[in-house]
Amino acid sequence: MSHLIGYARVSTRGQSLEHQHSQLVEQGCARIFEEEVSGAKRDRPELTRMLDHLRHGDVVIVTRLDRRARSTSDLLAIAELLRASGAGLLSLAEPWADTTTPAGRMILTVFAGIADFERSLIAERTSVGRDAAKSRGVKFGPKLSLSPSQVARARELLEGGRPVSEISKIFGVHKATVYRALGQG
Repeated sequence: MSHLIGYARVSTRGQSLEHQHSQLVEQGCARIFEEEVSGAKRDRPELTRMLDHLRHGDVVIVTRLDRRARSTSDLLAIAELLRASGAGLLSLAEPWADTTTPAGRMILTVFAGIADFERSLIAERTSVGRDAAKSRGVKFGPKLSLSPSQVARARELLEGGRPVSEISKIFGVHKATVYRALGQG
């Protein structure tokens, strides 16, 4: 037997879940999971509890898709989790987002394709941009703790008999940094 399950979320403590709750009750939700947490946070305990609670045939109802997901890719990932558990998704504000119908599933499939295409474009642009920056001499990664002249001076000090612990204190870095800079790490 399928159940209507509600999910309500507000971003800040100053906002109220009351309006979403009443809309979900009007729809006949048997259980409503509510949380006050930013959608940008990955850790949404009530969303996780709701996903664990779902059974085959259940339909998750949200008042708006932005209450459910942080981004298109997040929405698609959650929709896939629902599909895998045999549950559907219905948004009250976006009637096209109804995975209990063939048309709604098709729309989400098209969105998944668009999101995948966008991810590949972003990866390609990032790669091209990184390669162009490298060809201009841009260095990636953390800033070096010791400049080339400091490395040369550290080498001189080491060859002069100074211990690495003393050299690290002179330059205000950890001993491991001196060892790495001198190629001895």
